[in-house]
Formats: sequence, structure tokens, C-alpha cells
Amino acid sequence: MAGTVHVIGAGLAGLAAAVRLASRGAAVVLHEAAPQAGGRCRSYFDRQLNAVIDNGNHLVLSGNTAMREFTRVIGSEHTLTGPGRAEFAFVDLESDERWTVRLSEGRLPWWIFDRRARVPGTKWSDYLSLAPLLRAGPEATMTDAMRCPPTLYKRLIHPLFLAVLNADPAEGSAQMAGAVIRETLAAGGKACHPLIASDGLDVSFVTPALAFLDAKGAQVLMQHRVRALGYAADGSRVESIDFGDGPQALGEDDAVVLAVPPNVAASLVPGLTTPDEYRAIVNAHFQVPPPPGCPPMIGVVNGVSDWIFAFENRLSVTISGADHLLDESRESLAQRIWEEVARACRVPATPMPVWQLVREKRATFAATPAQDTRRPGTKTRWRNLMLAGDWTATGLPATIEGALRSGNRAADELRPA
Repeated sequence: MAGTVHVIGAGLAGLAAAVRLASRGAAVVLHEAAPQAGGRCRSYFDRQLNAVIDNGNHLVLSGNTAMREFTRVIGSEHTLTGPGRAEFAFVDLESDERWTVRLSEGRLPWWIFDRRARVPGTKWSDYLSLAPLLRAGPEATMTDAMRCPPTLYKRLIHPLFLAVLNADPAEGSAQMAGAVIRETLAAGGKACHPLIASDGLDVSFVTPALAFLDAKGAQVLMQHRVRALGYAADGSRVESIDFGDGPQALGEDDAVVLAVPPNVAASLVPGLTTPDEYRAIVNAHFQVPPPPGCPPMIGVVNGVSDWIFAFENRLSVTISGADHLLDESRESLAQRIWEEVARACRVPATPMPVWQLVREKRATFAATPAQDTRRPGTKTRWRNLMLAGDWTATGLPATIEGALRSGNRAADELRPA
């Protein structure tokens, strides 16, 4: 299409669509209801911590192809940092046992034969229990599809896939888990180097994307909420957009990429089925520098915390599938988390540092088999309307990689390379 493309929503899916379209010479207008871009991957200044923090801790991997391409195009690859190898530190808070899982770089998983590289208490044959996930059907949960030995499950599979799916493996989609394994563990350690936006999500994904769009002549409109889409009587196309001041007609060659949350999309698109169950994430931030030698991230076993992230001047915690923590008082929950952080990172528990707690009640759609069937594809029955978002049918759970791929796919459907 040679007309103007209106990208509605400046989360990562919308930014990806806009960047890809603009890079191919399309006229792009990006509309965002909020005062800032980024959606659920945003940074902001927190007065309590007197620091810029992310609304949530997000990990990407070296094998995330859409992420690597996006950051290369917008010029922010250098802002993602990591150990340069596929290693993941863990601590068991019951036993105080510590270990590091170290994946071999190639596709052949030599690491499972090395007791120093695999999870303590496991055998190499235990890891074969993951294989059924690669061929799981759409109705299976992870625990339906696999028979994982208890030690491996508790010390690696549960914390890893709880974070990946934002759902307990007992209810999480085996097919989505299999897709993640196929692109990460099965691809070898070279695809599993952890990368963190150490200076913030905004620096790595948002500000450079907006600068790229500006350089390409795209128009970016903040606090510009769409109220309604108008559809042609013959059912062929979207013919207008209403931003609250009446319908604005679209040209015959204009198009729309709708990159908004699923509930918003369902209110704008007649008959659209979207995921309608969500899972919470809790993030806690503590204003204390990590001790020397602290790993950049630590998986926590037998605690309320799931993953601890070490930044330059703070320690942050992410808890996935956190609906059970939504009603606990902020003070009580922060205290519990901090006591675990102090033990895991071996820092003094008192005095408790300045802290902030962020609870995202609807952080992601529930990555269950039932909800996966509700994810729509990119195309709609209107030729000039495409959908984007990590909640669309990407095959992946709600991740940065899934969001970026969905935006790319929407752009490709409108303006192929």
C-alpha cells in the first residue's frame, strides 16, 4: 500500500511496525493514548527511589532474532549487556545451595553430561523429559506433556518457565513452551546469552525507535487515543478513524495497524476474539548497590521471589504469576522480598533500604492452552487493517520478542520487503 499507515499504539509492537514501515519508505503516523511510548516496556522516574526504573524487569536472549534486528536498525544494540555466555545462577533459600547452569555454545547439549554445568542432583537423562514439549498438541499443558523428574522441575523448569509464560507450568501451554525451547535451549548456548537493558528499557527500545521514526519523517502523536474505527458499508476496509473530534476519512490506499491491548482491540473491531484472562507480575526495587561478584541475575528456588536482577545502584526482583500476592500489604510483601534478596545476594538485611513495589494486575494474557486459542492472527477481514501485539497469534508467550515479531508481521502484510 502506498498511502499513509496509521499505527495505533506505541508499545513495542506498534514501534516495531512503525520502524519497519518507515524503513521501507512508507508514510507513517504513530498514535499513542498515553503521554509516553513503550506500553508495558517503559521507564520512568520514581521519586521514592530518586532514580529512573523500568515498570518491570525484562530479559531478552541473544537468539531473539526480532529483538536483535530491531535494536540494530534503531542503533541501540550496544545498550544490551550480559555475561557474554549462556549461564544462569540459582540459589535455594531452604538449603542455601547455589549453582550455575552453564549451557554449551553449540546445538549439541554437551552441558547436560557435565555435573558442574547442570543442576545439582540431576542426571543427564533427566533433561530428555523436555523433548515431548517440542511436539505437544494445542490442548496440552506443560505438566500434561512432560514427566519431569522433581529435582530438575523444581530447580530449573519451574522457575524458568514460570518467568517465560507468566503462568505456572501446571496450567501453562506446552506448545508455547515448546516454541521457546526450540528457539533457545534447542538452538544451543549461543542463542541463550542473557541480555539486560542495563540503562533502562527506554534507552534500549523506546527513545532510539522514536528518534529513528523522526529521522524518517514519521509523525508521532502522544495522548491521541482512538475512539472508534469506521468500516466501509461493503465490508472491504476501514474508512475512518475517530480520535474524539469526529471521524477522519482514510484515503483508498491508507491502512491501519492496531497495536493496542487486547481488550481495547476487542472494543474497536467487530467480532474480534482476544485473550480475556490475565496474570499478574510483581516487581520490587531496592536502592542498594549489588555486592562485588553478584551475578547479573539470580533464579530463586523455595522463595516468594523468582528472579533477582543486579543493576548498578539497585537490586530488583520479579515475581511472575503473582495473582496470589495482589492482596498482601505493600509493606509486608516488600519486607518478605527484601529478606530473600539479602540472603540470596549476601548483603545485610538491616536496615532495609529504600524500596518501591509495582504490581501489574494484568501484566500479560494467561499463557494457557485455552487462551492461546483466542489469539487472533495478523490479518483481519478488512484488507487495510492489521493487528499487532504480543497477544496475537505469534506462537510465543507474551514477551518482547513476540511483540516485536507481531509488529514486523503487520508491517510485512501491508508493505512486503
